[in-house]
Amino acid sequence: MPSLGSLQPDVIFVTEQIVAVNAEYHIAIAQRLARCVAEDIGLNRVAAYHVATAMTELASNILRHAGCGEARVREIRCGTLRGIEIQAIDQGPGIVDLTLALREGFTTAGGLGGGLPGVKRLMDELWLGSTANAGTQVVARKWMSVRRDLCAA
Repeated sequence: MPSLGSLQPDVIFVTEQIVAVNAEYHIAIAQRLARCVAEDIGLNRVAAYHVATAMTELASNILRHAGCGEARVREIRCGTLRGIEIQAIDQGPGIVDLTLALREGFTTAGGLGGGLPGVKRLMDELWLGSTANAGTQVVARKWMSVRRDLCAA
């Protein structure tokens, strides 16, 4: 699967919750779940809403571009750092050009083209993987502290 971006290695997944996304109201469920987990692990309100906004965009993309898929929310740890990972996974048409998809203003669905670039700005880490006609996976992380150098084993 062609991919773009990088993620901090050596991350431990503490919990995982999955929301099937195949109707509009599932976007709200995924958004609320992401915000609640972010607040539960100790992110401040602004950071929790950044996570919620990013999840709303990713879940909306699942519905808009693939019709159905999964939104996943994980509590993660790396050394002494705590964070949250959100994922969007679908079996849709895929993203043809990952670099272009992250360019501000680029759209394939008639929107403003701020979705994935916005997710990148709101979160600390972003990874995209996609294969034509096989689907897309987007992983985004937000840490309680962005000092990832503390994560080294």
